[in-house]
Amino acid sequence: MILKGAEIARYLSRPDPTRPALLIYGQDAMRVALKRAEAVKALVGDHAEEEMRLTRLPGADLRKDPAALLDAVKAVGFFPGPRVVLVDDAPDASAPAIAAAIAEWRTGDAAIVVAAGGLSKGSALRKLFEPHPSAVTAPIYDDPPGEEEITRWLREAGLADVPRDAMRDLVALSRALDPGDFRQTVQKIALYKLGDDSPLSPSEIALLAPATIEAEVDDLIDCVAERRAKEFGALMRRIEGQGILPVTLCIAALRHFRALHAASSDPGGPAAGIGRLRPPVFGPRRDRMIRQAQDWGMRALEDAIHQLIDTDLTLRSASKAPAMAVMERTLLRLCMMPRGSR
Repeated sequence: MILKGAEIARYLSRPDPTRPALLIYGQDAMRVALKRAEAVKALVGDHAEEEMRLTRLPGADLRKDPAALLDAVKAVGFFPGPRVVLVDDAPDASAPAIAAAIAEWRTGDAAIVVAAGGLSKGSALRKLFEPHPSAVTAPIYDDPPGEEEITRWLREAGLADVPRDAMRDLVALSRALDPGDFRQTVQKIALYKLGDDSPLSPSEIALLAPATIEAEVDDLIDCVAERRAKEFGALMRRIEGQGILPVTLCIAALRHFRALHAASSDPGGPAAGIGRLRPPVFGPRRDRMIRQAQDWGMRALEDAIHQLIDTDLTLRSASKAPAMAVMERTLLRLCMMPRGSR
């Protein structure tokens, strides 16, 4: 049996213990590892390892000792409860040993969970599992988790009260982070909210989300975009003290002002434009960028982008002008620019 689409997440959260074997495979090793761990936990619980109800076998070893898998499947555990034999990093060469174990599997034997990397259509493991009437195949693609899966993770972590705006930000965050980082962020949010019955808010998500760019650079660009000229000098000195390169500042400023321009020129308005940005922007930062785009207007933002492009060309040229001074002058000019027409 081959699982597809939303079936994959639902099945792996509650695998059928009456089926002898489950194959989980995919190009992204982290995604496969997370799904494998989720399936094993659902089958045997949290304490299977310490109760010796979970047996791990390296897939590469089955070629030398194919009987090891069948022996582990048939072994009688010391502790009562369901058992799992986990075959990690299974190569195609392990297919004969796995096929023999599935053929001999009977009710009460340990369930077989096989984890593998990317498998081609001609893979021996796929040819074994996909047409099998009782084994299950779960291909793991690079798609980020959907709202249904995120909701389940939050409930497992003890978070039930998640308003729509907070869920929207979590979905956006899941598309910006690697799966392992996102799962850790969900756990961090759950720990932060432990004992707090109030609804999860977008500001709390933004507070706990991993930083995507250097915080000091972010502060400086916001200072320029909000024309806070009195704070500019102190922020610039801190940036210099960190040893951040002028070209890094220019790239960050260009990225930010291009995002504001895209939002300002969106037919649906700045709010809709910010919502379409990739990687996504969420929480208080989204509201802040909407205000910046509205304040600048499309024409002034175009002028700012032209100035930053000229500065970037200067920084990359053979000019003998001090690079940081050139960058500082451009940012200060932007900070002092009058409000533009929209």
